Amino acid sequence: MIKDFNQLKQMLKEKPVKRTVAVVAAQDGHTLEAVVHAAKDGMINPILIGREDEIRDILRNLDYDASLARIISVDDPVECAKKAVELAKEGKADCIMKGRLETGTLMKVLVNRETGIRKNDVMSLLAFMESPHYHKVFGITDVGLLTYPTKDQKKAAIQNAVAAFHSLGVETPKVAVIAAVEKVNPKMKESVEADAIKAEGVEGCIIEGPISYDLAMDPSSAGIKGYESPVAGDADLLVMPDIVSGNVAAKTITCIGGGRTGGTVLGAMVPVLLVSRAASADDKYMSIVISALIGKGNQEVDRQ
Repeated sequence: MIKDFNQLKQMLKEKPVKRTVAVVAAQDGHTLEAVVHAAKDGMINPILIGREDEIRDILRNLDYDASLARIISVDDPVECAKKAVELAKEGKADCIMKGRLETGTLMKVLVNRETGIRKNDVMSLLAFMESPHYHKVFGITDVGLLTYPTKDQKKAAIQNAVAAFHSLGVETPKVAVIAAVEKVNPKMKESVEADAIKAEGVEGCIIEGPISYDLAMDPSSAGIKGYESPVAGDADLLVMPDIVSGNVAAKTITCIGGGRTGGTVLGAMVPVLLVSRAASADDKYMSIVISALIGKGNQEVDRQ
């Protein structure tokens, strides 16, 4: 069990080899502010790909010694993305972070079937959540990539998330496939799909579904309703019916629920950070920590 985000930060600090974050089109103040924060805390080694003069100016304003970061001078955003892909393939980057370029531009390079680093057929966005009202860190998928996922896409998102939890030391994550009800209703396709996913299963986890949000997260609700499941009240991962419910759930927890979040895109050779410029500084910081921690790959072996 991962109790809180501080535990994740400590796990990253204790890694024998510091993780490396490659920032694409790094000449962005909001992005570099979070990267510098993580670097100053001893969390990561940054590789900054982009317009060197602008990057150095931003680092100077952030009171960060540019000699502590590797800067690769590239003007064109597409070429920046290609360089990040090259670093990931060479085992020199543990995760890739979006800077001053469009998400679509970056993703087009990453998912190119011939030259990109897409590993799985489905890529998904997983948000890790810390809430003062829950006893451990949990995840929500998908919160920003899969719009209306099919049953098979939900299973793929579960596989991506389970692999991430495994890399964080959670051996058998408990997965709740969320619906409005806990019984199959033929008129509610979410409940039908949840039941099918549970029946088919996904290796490396325990799946329950359909299960309502309260039963997944609140032990007392499960007791009152007489709902028996190892997932009830102890879920590690919430699989939402669509992007709207996932996005709303995550933002509700952070905006009015006092929670914290950090998200990462899974399904490539390394995690990808598509952090919005509107995200809080803490969101960006924790996204870096989580992505660096998950993105271990074979890099530690290669660098030793």
